[in-house]
This record gives sequence, C-alpha cells and structure tokens, in this order.
Amino acid sequence: MQTNQPNSFIELKINRDLGGIVTAYFDFLKQNIKKFTNLFLSYNGIFLIGLLIVSYLLVSGFVGMIANENNSGFGDSGIEDESYLLYMGAGGILFFIIFIMVAILNYSLAGGYMIKYEENQGNNFDKKEVWDFFKSKLGAVFGFILLLIVLYIGFMIVSFIFAIIPIIGMFAQYIVQFFITAWIGVSFFALLYENKGVTESYGEGWNLVYNNFWKSVGVNFILGLLNGILLLVVLMIPGILVGIYSFHVVQNNVDVGASILPTIIYTLATCAFLIVFIYSQCITQFVNGLLYFSLHEKTYNTNVRSKIDEIGKLGE
Repeated sequence: MQTNQPNSFIELKINRDLGGIVTAYFDFLKQNIKKFTNLFLSYNGIFLIGLLIVSYLLVSGFVGMIANENNSGFGDSGIEDESYLLYMGAGGILFFIIFIMVAILNYSLAGGYMIKYEENQGNNFDKKEVWDFFKSKLGAVFGFILLLIVLYIGFMIVSFIFAIIPIIGMFAQYIVQFFITAWIGVSFFALLYENKGVTESYGEGWNLVYNNFWKSVGVNFILGLLNGILLLVVLMIPGILVGIYSFHVVQNNVDVGASILPTIIYTLATCAFLIVFIYSQCITQFVNGLLYFSLHEKTYNTNVRSKIDEIGKLGE
C-alpha cells in the first residue's frame, strides 16, 4: 500500500479499481485541500460578493413576505407582496447567472489544478499557472459548455421517459445520471489534458466511460454520496445555530420585519450555504479527474510504457 507524506506525489496515471480511486481521491483531497481552497478564494472574490447580494435579495423577499403575512390586516399587502416576489425573482435569476459562470470557472480551475499537479509531480506550482492554463483553454471550454447544453436537453427528455416507468425507471434514471456525470467529467479532462477538439473530447470520454460502465457509475455514485455527507457535516454547525435562532423567533413570536437582525443572520447563513455548495461541486471534478487518468492508463498504458522505456534506457 502506498503511503503519502504531506508533500509526496500521488501518482494519478495508475489503473485503479473502484476502491483505489476512492482512496486516492481522499488522499489527494487531504494533500491539496488547503492550496486549492486558496486558489478558489483568490479567483472567486467577485462571485462571492455576488452570492452575498443574491442571499440578501432572497432573504429580504422571504422575510418581507412573512412579515407582510403577519400584518396582512394593515395597508395594501398585495402591492408589497409583489415587491417581495420581485426581490426573490431577481435573486433567483442572479443566482442562476452566477452559478453558470462559477461552474465554468471552477470546473476549469479544478481540472487545471489537477493537470498542473500531474505535470509538476506534486503541488509545487504557483496558482497563477493554473489561471494562465484556464485562460489558454477558455475558447475550448465555452465550446464544450455549448454542446453540453444540448446534451442536457437530451438527458432531460430521457429522464422524463424513465420517470413515468415505476420503480425500474427510477433506478435507470439514476444510473443514466451518474453515467452522464462521468462522461462529461472525463470528456472535460480529455479536452484539457490531451488538447482534443470539443466533439473529439466527447468521443474520447464516451469510449473510456462506456467501456468501463459500472466502474464509472460506481465511482460517481459512491464519491457523490460521500461528498454529500461531507457537505452536511460542514453545514451542521451553522445549520444548528440558525435552527436555534429560528426556534427562538417562532417561540417568541418575533416580528422578523421589525428588525434588521433576522435579515442579517439569514442572509449570512444562506450565503454560507451557497458558497459551500458551489465549493463542494467544484471539488467533485477531482473525482472524474482521477477516473479519467485511471481509465486512460487502463486503455493506453502510457505510464507503464514510459517506465519500461526508462528501465530499458538505464539497462543500455
């Protein structure tokens, strides 16, 4: 069994089984979480401010509607309800825009980080190298996303068909979902790492994932579940604190519209949830990065061949 010191290189180009990928994922995360978090915060500053604004709009609308409902006997509540709905609608639209932009940025940064890690045989590289790598791939990434939108429309149609099939359709829908997730993630790495074209990268990803169907589905199911549990653990403490405050509000009939404090508390809590959610989605790209390198090595044996060549040269 390979043990990894804090700065040791976790070799990515290894044909691992499902359990090996899960183990390597957590080893990689443990070694790189601090540096990648610093990278995440450095290049997401403006989006984090945007999420704070989104949280304020959503909470202000929600709190305003509750307060207006409690005071429905006074004044023209209908007009106020419309303004609060406008707040929530604006917050929802802004969140959708920010989420798409952040997804493109952070999926690329996560992929670029892992590729730079492989190239440098460890995490001894500057975060600016990852940013420069992202900028050099920006055109290809946008092309990839445009085709992805078309694929998701097809996936939604297939999901709807499975949804009307009792029991078996539900399981089939989840299997297809994890397969699509693996296909997109592996294809994205083929785009970034192998400099393939957009359609060519999707073709490469399809071949790798389809030929290792259950392994790809299993990796995304297990690590998706474990990442979800980690997300709940991280959010547990602030969630409990907000829950206690909400209990206080209900028990004491606090007028949430009469004070700015509830809006501040719920805005910060919502913002924290959105940031953690986006961050957790971002690091899931490492899952399919490890899957890509494992499937690529299984298919082409490039790393094994290079090591054999090196041994042959030493023996000459």
